Amino acid sequence: MEDGKNEIASLSFQFAVRIVKLYKYLTETKKEFILSKQLLRAGTSIGANVTEAQDAQSKKDFISKISIALKEAKESRYWIALLIETDYLPKTNEKVKTLQKELESIINILSAILITSKSNLK
Repeated sequence: MEDGKNEIASLSFQFAVRIVKLYKYLTETKKEFILSKQLLRAGTSIGANVTEAQDAQSKKDFISKISIALKEAKESRYWIALLIETDYLPKTNEKVKTLQKELESIINILSAILITSKSNLK
């Protein structure tokens, strides 16, 4: 198994790819441009911040970048929930459920990385 940093980098990248594809679907098929753009920004930002964290200049910088990635992941969860509740995404669709499960895994891993990193600061 990969260590936590590599695992989260891979998961967040794959999630970003799925978000880009979802954005294309929402804009081309559903003609939804506002909420989907917000999700695109937040969902792709997770991996970008994880990547930046891997080259952090200090432990505090690493914690800051991982914190931002976690905030973006939680924001993504909000936009997905809103798209479901406004009937742009079907709640029972397996792809949507899988996307939500992947996001929860990302949130859990980022939270664990953050807790561990903060405890190692002391």
